[in-house]
Amino acid sequence: MGVLTGIVVGSILFVFFSRTSNETYISIGPMNSGHEDFSCNTCHSDAEGNLWQQIQSNSQFAIGLRENAVDFGTIDVETKKCLACHERDNDRHPTHRFLEPKFKKAVKQINTANCNTCHSEHHGKRMTLQKTDYCMHCHEDLTVKNDPLDVPHSKLIANEAWGTCLQCHDFHGNHEYQVPHKMKDTISNIRLKQYFEGGIDVYSSNKKFVALSEKEWIAKYISNH
Repeated sequence: MGVLTGIVVGSILFVFFSRTSNETYISIGPMNSGHEDFSCNTCHSDAEGNLWQQIQSNSQFAIGLRENAVDFGTIDVETKKCLACHERDNDRHPTHRFLEPKFKKAVKQINTANCNTCHSEHHGKRMTLQKTDYCMHCHEDLTVKNDPLDVPHSKLIANEAWGTCLQCHDFHGNHEYQVPHKMKDTISNIRLKQYFEGGIDVYSSNKKFVALSEKEWIAKYISNH
């Protein structure tokens, strides 16, 4: 009787949570800025095997009878899925560059080859990385010829003022705007924080490359398959 009850209850829950209208109940948190209208299937693909096979495989892994665990329910969202909508030919820091051997040491400090490092989903924000001093991992030896800034980059680096980088520079280089030459004209840390939390764009409302909408992504996916 207990087994039968479990099957019935499990079936009801499975049907309930599988309905698109109930996606809010199974989401681990609010969608990030710009993703508010996306459905789960836009980013999450079904994992291989059925539910019973996934439970069986992960149970075997838990007790040491299997070498690796398997994805449960859906496949974890990876960078290649993000790039399906956010691919930019002009990206100042394309993720694939960080796979080069010369960035191995930096990636150990901060995995910039993975979009989720800075933009972890379901937090209702634009930028989820807490610290903004990550430029130091690659640019500690930076030199700027004919430096236009009133406070030279060399002085900022010497003072380890790495938090000032984003006050001038858009990390991906996708905004159309004039970079300031005076520190007093840079973006304040308060405004940057508001932007990271999902507020108005502090660099520019004009983008060189605009991310695909869900409908555009679906059309692209269908045309490629």
